[in-house]
Amino acid sequence: MSSPLDFAMRDRTRWVASRRRARGPRSGRSRPQGFASAAFLLAASLLSGAVRGDNFANVYYDGGKDQLVVTIFYRGTNPDHHFSLQWGTCKVSADGATREIAAEVLDSQWQDAAVRNFRKTTRFSLADVTCRPAKLTLRTAPRFLYTLQIPARRPASHERKKNEND
Repeated sequence: MSSPLDFAMRDRTRWVASRRRARGPRSGRSRPQGFASAAFLLAASLLSGAVRGDNFANVYYDGGKDQLVVTIFYRGTNPDHHFSLQWGTCKVSADGATREIAAEVLDSQWQDAAVRNFRKTTRFSLADVTCRPAKLTLRTAPRFLYTLQIPARRPASHERKKNEND
């Protein structure tokens, strides 16, 4: 003799079996959709990791101090990242009217795990940059660019007069 529990289990099994039959040929499609979703999520996570990098919040030229002021957004485990510039070569246009120079912004802790968001403002002296006036293109990984015009260097006589007045 069967117990009420056996009847409930048998009835549940029959219900599950009938649900499977009701889906018919579509049941095979559920796997590719699941696979497509998993593939999409994997690709999105890989791309988001690839896009991770330093980015410019603000860049401007400070004429009073002859400095480039760069505010950078970056991700890391600590706020102690230091940034430096690696200068490219000065290029003169074909007509000789304009100059261009590029500088790579380097992060001292470029392999730091991307855990938290940070923002840092750094000043870079342009006193030793002889390629002026020029269009300056700053680059960070991966391919974030910022372009601005840096003016000609002020004559040394102007600097001496300024120092004499101080």
